Amino acid sequence: MPKKSTQIATRNNFRPENDQTSALIRIPDDTPDGLVWWAEQYFRHEVTTSQASQKVQRRDLDLFIRYMVSEEKTDDRPAWTPRLSRDFQQHLRTTLESDGQRRWNDKTVVRVLAHLKTFAKWVHQWRPFPLDNPMDRLKLPAVGVGLDVEKALTPAERRRVLDAADMLTATGGKSKDRKRFKGKERPTRKGYRPYRNRAIVYTLIETGMRRAAIIRLNVTDIDFQRRTIAVEEKGGYVHTYQISREGAHAIRDYIETERDQDAARWQSGAVFLPAATVPKSTGRLDVWTVNQVWNAVCQTANVKGKTPHSARHTMGKHIMEKTGNIAAVQRQLGHRNAAYSMQYARVTHEEMDGVLNER
Repeated sequence: MPKKSTQIATRNNFRPENDQTSALIRIPDDTPDGLVWWAEQYFRHEVTTSQASQKVQRRDLDLFIRYMVSEEKTDDRPAWTPRLSRDFQQHLRTTLESDGQRRWNDKTVVRVLAHLKTFAKWVHQWRPFPLDNPMDRLKLPAVGVGLDVEKALTPAERRRVLDAADMLTATGGKSKDRKRFKGKERPTRKGYRPYRNRAIVYTLIETGMRRAAIIRLNVTDIDFQRRTIAVEEKGGYVHTYQISREGAHAIRDYIETERDQDAARWQSGAVFLPAATVPKSTGRLDVWTVNQVWNAVCQTANVKGKTPHSARHTMGKHIMEKTGNIAAVQRQLGHRNAAYSMQYARVTHEEMDGVLNER
């Protein structure tokens, strides 16, 4: 007697129209019924979004599967129940970091649960869950497209960060062992790249570019005459940023002064190269390195609690304050949704307090 099987329609495996079975995948009923397996089939046969988008979706589904395994000791599909989904939602809302801040903000919670809803609906139509679709009755929290615009650098913080970046070419990378080198010139760490690090900080602040775009940036993407930078953004589309004169000069200083030290080793078109002393690399920096550069400069500048993304918010607020034009913010930062750009028109509590009291 032949084994039973489940047939799954797929968007990604199309064949000639006269082949009536070409869009079906037959899955024997004795196939392992775990969510890890189902997730692989989901991305192989159903998801058609960009690679960047799929990466985020995979991360979100993996987050739930790890939670399920920690709670149920299994990823078996029948163990995914509506109560488990509600507990996972509460887990996302209440888990805190060591500093007491929420690990996932409301926007992230909504994104994770939305991806999970789509996945659960797809699985349920081919292998129904014993207690019905576990995500069907879960209500997503009603939140807007809010950004952490209040984390933007203040004008004083921006000034101190750029001053600290400028100091890198004179004091950056120096040995911290003052006792050992007392009365002598402290040596600079081998492989330290002060002009590169300075240019990274300037590019973040003077364009509003994301960290991921920084590492994808190529030399050929920069038009120094027009002071524009075209770079691939998340989602795979190319966006063109404008950069200030100071920012463009910082990049040019790095290219003309320092980049050649590492170009021969990596043979990469990337603007910002790893030092030639790095044992292994793709020829591009990673996000971790950008974070380290930023954090070191902020520490020198005594600026606390600000991330590289704070520079993006700083640019958005600056353009809004100078122009009052939401379209100008959208043009510079490359927001697909104008609602994101509108967030920079918000007035912070401190700003409103100042307005009310300075009369």
